[in-house]
Amino acid sequence: MKKVYIHSLGCSKNLVDSENMMGILKENGFIITDYADNADYIIINTCSFIADAQQESVNAILYAADIKNKVNKKTKIIVTGCLSQRFGSELAKEIPEIDIVAGTGGFEKIDEYIKDYESSERLIVDTNVKPQFEENLPRNILTESWYAYLKIAEGCSNNCTYCIIPQLRGPYRSRKIEAIVEEAKILAEHGTKEIIIIAQDTSKYGLDIYNKRKLHEVVKRISEIKGIEWIRIHYLYPEDIYDELIYEFKQNTKLLKYFDIPIQHINDGILKKMHRGTNKKQITDLINKIRNEVEGAVIRTSLITGFPGETEEEHEELKEFLKKYRLDRVGIFKYSREEGTPAYSLPGQIDESIKERRYGELMELQQCISYENNFNKIGKIYDVLIEEKNAENIWVGRTYMDSIDIDGCVYVTSDEELELGGIYKVKINDALEYDLIGRRC
Repeated sequence: MKKVYIHSLGCSKNLVDSENMMGILKENGFIITDYADNADYIIINTCSFIADAQQESVNAILYAADIKNKVNKKTKIIVTGCLSQRFGSELAKEIPEIDIVAGTGGFEKIDEYIKDYESSERLIVDTNVKPQFEENLPRNILTESWYAYLKIAEGCSNNCTYCIIPQLRGPYRSRKIEAIVEEAKILAEHGTKEIIIIAQDTSKYGLDIYNKRKLHEVVKRISEIKGIEWIRIHYLYPEDIYDELIYEFKQNTKLLKYFDIPIQHINDGILKKMHRGTNKKQITDLINKIRNEVEGAVIRTSLITGFPGETEEEHEELKEFLKKYRLDRVGIFKYSREEGTPAYSLPGQIDESIKERRYGELMELQQCISYENNFNKIGKIYDVLIEEKNAENIWVGRTYMDSIDIDGCVYVTSDEELELGGIYKVKINDALEYDLIGRRC
């Protein structure tokens, strides 16, 4: 039986594609290996969102090519995902060690590509985007057993001017509720406690196939599954957060009060140039509504600094917004000029040194806000999901306020052994800029 090694880059949505590829290959008799140098096939599932991600993907491909040239000449290299969707032909030309190039729709046919290659031993390049969502694919989970991502839609139709994703992933395509719930049941049977619902834009779920927003119904159905204790939602676009969903946050005890709402900026002019479907008043009204109606709500967002034409006044407006609304979690990114996007050709491109300064100012400001927010949690008790033993009598975990890999953590002391994947009551006794320190109650 042949061995396959897979290197997954980029976002959680890409990770699910990698898990599906592994599931498909295992069903077809392949062995998944943790060692690239003895694999018959090396799969690099790439990212192409911004320039740094592209370079990381290229470096991973070159590393695989080095293995092929110096260690295992029989290995075959397969490149999938967003970078191959965007630059498939160029990759095949510039890196001749590549044997198969498949775009964002190609992960579903990974076994077919390998069969075709083995019968012909000719380069395969396929960058067609599949128009519908493939349901019920096998899946081999790569995350820890207690949490898993659940993708409810593919693609995006928002067409923000800075973003290449719609060109790489196609238009928005929702999965059927029944298929989503069935996959959640399978995950629960394998020990998953936390389901993290993902899509490029989860709040638009259902509009394309049901003609109405149905994310709240998905949450309701998943919360009925035995074994699922936490449900977290990522990427709720502000213009599509609706009353039924907010009500679900209020009354569903399994749905974590964690609002991940990418707003990107607060200035109306910048938002319009970004082709965002909202404005400053709508964003601030939404923040106030969530905080007034959902007790314990935590709001996370992402912001872009240095967008073309951004003035110092607009930058200061963004800083004042952070000072006033004191959001719990903020990811800040310097604008990346991506060829093929409308923003690439906008006038007023910002010098890199100015972007760096503005980025630093925003990061420093938010760090202070984060510390003050954390300091106010001292003395409170939270449920903490334990994920790692750090040292003798010290564990590391997360509260409902922290999503995996992107937010902070809690350092927990306990005289008794704690189970990884277990959820325990922890009293907070100290705070850092992004993390908390506590003791098991």
